[in-house]
Amino acid sequence: MQKIINHTQTIITARDSSTISISDRGLNYGDGFFTTAKVVDGQVQYWPHHKARLIECAERLGFPELDFYSLENKITQHITDLQLSVLKILITRGEGGRGYSLPSECNITILLSVLDYPRNYSALAKKGVRLEISPIKLAAQPYLAGLKTLNRLEQVLIKRAMQTQNCDDVLVLDHNNNVIEASAANIFAIKNHKVFSPLVDECGIKGVYLQSLCDKLPFEFKRVQVEDLTQADAVFMCNSLMGAVPVKSIEQQVFNTANSHALLTKLLAKEAKC
Repeated sequence: MQKIINHTQTIITARDSSTISISDRGLNYGDGFFTTAKVVDGQVQYWPHHKARLIECAERLGFPELDFYSLENKITQHITDLQLSVLKILITRGEGGRGYSLPSECNITILLSVLDYPRNYSALAKKGVRLEISPIKLAAQPYLAGLKTLNRLEQVLIKRAMQTQNCDDVLVLDHNNNVIEASAANIFAIKNHKVFSPLVDECGIKGVYLQSLCDKLPFEFKRVQVEDLTQADAVFMCNSLMGAVPVKSIEQQVFNTANSHALLTKLLAKEAKC
């Protein structure tokens, strides 16, 4: 493992005159990671979980320790007047190194961008989402499993395939036909008052909102087949922007979304009393 002798951290926002180099490793090799957060009244929702994600990504990918003091100060300046928006924090290893080889001095680049909050999320939360099965399957790579890296070509192809599918989103499987996630969200289900979700130990992303739910509910993480979901009492799609959205249908299997909402609310209330 190559030792990082020295490192710097540069934070770039849309308000700055700074630009990112065409030699940046994030642009050339996908050498980096990111997180996307919901901002409400100038506050990042689930920030401790987003921060934990960034720390885990940095550690597992061999990045130097991030300077969260300066990062958090910059974020506060950037979002303080926002009522409802999306904050994207994208971190690359910067420039340097020959080819794929790591640079001896790591010049981390952090890009902060603010995006509009998706208008369709509130409607989806009310009516539920219609899911089909994606023809694109995820490849196994345990070294990257769970991480939100910049390598998102699989998701691009999944979204491209969705253009010909009559659905709101898709279930994405691995090559063993295990359910992993949706196109940009985690999946969890309730069966006999117990909550379960697919393992993401070989591929897929460990979502921030799902991690926050684990603080409130006991989860079983296991290998999940499509049939496990179609036979469940309720199925949800979730991420840090939309929260938990009930699944209305998985191909031909239809769910009662009002019942799904009630089941989740009841479980959360029960655990809150414990």
